Amino acid sequence: MPAAGGHHSGLDIAKRGPIRTSSVLTQPVLESGRVAALSAEAIALRHVSHRYGDQAALDDLSLSIAAGEFFSLLGPSGCGKTTTLRLIAGFERPQAGRILLQGQDLTQAPPHRRPVNLVFQNYALFPHLSVWDNVAFGPRSLRRPEPEIRRRVGEALEVVRLTELARRRPHQLSGGQQQRVALARALVNAPAALLLDEPLAALDPDLRRTMRSELKRIQREVGITFLLVTHDREEALSLSDRLAVLHRGRLEQVGTPRELYERPTSAVVATFLGAANLLPTGAGEGVRLLRPERLRLSASPPGEGERGLRARVRELAFQGATVEVRLRCADDLPLIAIDTSAGLPDDLSIGTELWCRWNPADSHALQPPSRP
Repeated sequence: MPAAGGHHSGLDIAKRGPIRTSSVLTQPVLESGRVAALSAEAIALRHVSHRYGDQAALDDLSLSIAAGEFFSLLGPSGCGKTTTLRLIAGFERPQAGRILLQGQDLTQAPPHRRPVNLVFQNYALFPHLSVWDNVAFGPRSLRRPEPEIRRRVGEALEVVRLTELARRRPHQLSGGQQQRVALARALVNAPAALLLDEPLAALDPDLRRTMRSELKRIQREVGITFLLVTHDREEALSLSDRLAVLHRGRLEQVGTPRELYERPTSAVVATFLGAANLLPTGAGEGVRLLRPERLRLSASPPGEGERGLRARVRELAFQGATVEVRLRCADDLPLIAIDTSAGLPDDLSIGTELWCRWNPADSHALQPPSRP
């Protein structure tokens, strides 16, 4: 345990003014102590497969994540996203394929030889240690010189804005503050990538929204790769530079949030990223995606260049700024429309029959479902 003077020194450093984190926190350091050469590709998976008994957790997964990118793995429970994170961290070894970190093949390397840190849902803070000592635990275990430890911890606490709480114990902190301590502890050794396993899942909705902004700010400030695993689509869409949707151990699609929301390749991606109207094309199994916000409800039939279907209102859900309207067509096709109250007909109620109109350019063709 450090002497009290160690704490004062670190706090004094943080109080002297803004700290340029590029001096320490943004330089990934390997176990050997040398600064790793930054690669355009921070994390790469090449044809990775992994099984638990007869169950395929990952099936021929290939993925490339750029240095400095905020990347998310999104998908339902059991899709393989947490397995992917554990394989990258080195807690498990794939049965097939390769894992490269900063261009080095580390498929068989143990966790402590990989330039990554992992933040779990439960922050696993040491309850008997102060915030300062929790963050200092990593560099001390690597036997860093004490002046460097003070500098690193001071900078990490400055980044997560917890300098003034450095002497508190975890039980004296809010959930959001505890999460920031876990982030500081993961960042203090300057990993090449930070792996986040649903770190916001335990927080209440308001705090989750606040911490999303904090996560993005911290990632931009330190400039390292963040890989987030989540099943929360709003979280993935709002935080990510790019994201990947996994389904049954397979990669469905990779792209920017806007690309995946507006131009998904499959019904799996379309429906997982938001409410979706899937309109049959009349040609085999093909369907077209029409997002609910693109569907207009009207007493008038579609105009020139528009498409339309007659439908009856089944449900109305007031959601504050918007209203969700669920309808059903004569052929039993369900539809969803989302609009502001001002944009909907004044006499709209359950049982109302009206036209659902849309511009064909607002719909998007999806690939037929792949065979299992």
